[in-house]
Amino acid sequence: MQGAGNDYIYVNAMQEQVVDPSTLAVKLSDRHFGIGSDGLVLIMKSDCADFRMRMFNSDGTEAEMCGNASRCVGKFVFDKGLTDKKSLTLETKAGIKKLDLFIEDHLVHAVRVDMGEPVLEPTLIPVSAPGDYAIQLPLVIDEVEYEINCVSMGNPHAVVFTEGIDALDLPVIGPKFETNVIFPKKTNTEFVEVLDQEHVRMRVWERGAGETLACGTGACAVLVAGVLSGRLKRNAVIDLRGGSLQIEWDAQSNHVFMTGPAVTVFEGEV
Repeated sequence: MQGAGNDYIYVNAMQEQVVDPSTLAVKLSDRHFGIGSDGLVLIMKSDCADFRMRMFNSDGTEAEMCGNASRCVGKFVFDKGLTDKKSLTLETKAGIKKLDLFIEDHLVHAVRVDMGEPVLEPTLIPVSAPGDYAIQLPLVIDEVEYEINCVSMGNPHAVVFTEGIDALDLPVIGPKFETNVIFPKKTNTEFVEVLDQEHVRMRVWERGAGETLACGTGACAVLVAGVLSGRLKRNAVIDLRGGSLQIEWDAQSNHVFMTGPAVTVFEGEV
């Protein structure tokens, strides 16, 4: 399944036993010798929500949360008849998320996810930075100074507002952001070009996966960083290489909401 081009292999772990999901994620995610994906998602029973999600990157590392994957989980459980709810809860390593499903012809075509409140305190993101926020923080990579804006949406993000994002050599600079010493748990990095206060373009280097076509938590982090740095309004369209997401940061609840597509690509057995 894919959400805005962010593709994962989904396994109903309520029926299938996956003994070593980390190793399986590496094997199946290989785009030449496996199925090919950005990672592996297990859909499981939960003691505190309607369903539980575990998500493993293509390098085998387990991630706290994936926004695009959470939308696809919502589609999976509804389309497969595992629930008839149009609003449901999903347990993740980053907490419980609420999903609102949009139905057409008895199938889910889009999902709105309550991503919760953004985390801005540096020690909780985590990032080594002075002060209460890590906004407009200078970081030197290959003798070039970048301004980073750090936000956690359940996983760490460093947002870089710049121009000419299509010309960036992400396979070279992406890993140097990801593994920089100021990020004790590594980081996802978004490179963002502002079109206007309600519309941006972004590329993303994902921790443990490399460049992907989309990142839902990253799009949420971009909006939060854009608002805090005075670049964006609280509701904006985020264009990613695989599609667009509508992101809103509600001033009253302080919650970030993400709306986007969820698409089944194919099904099979391995």
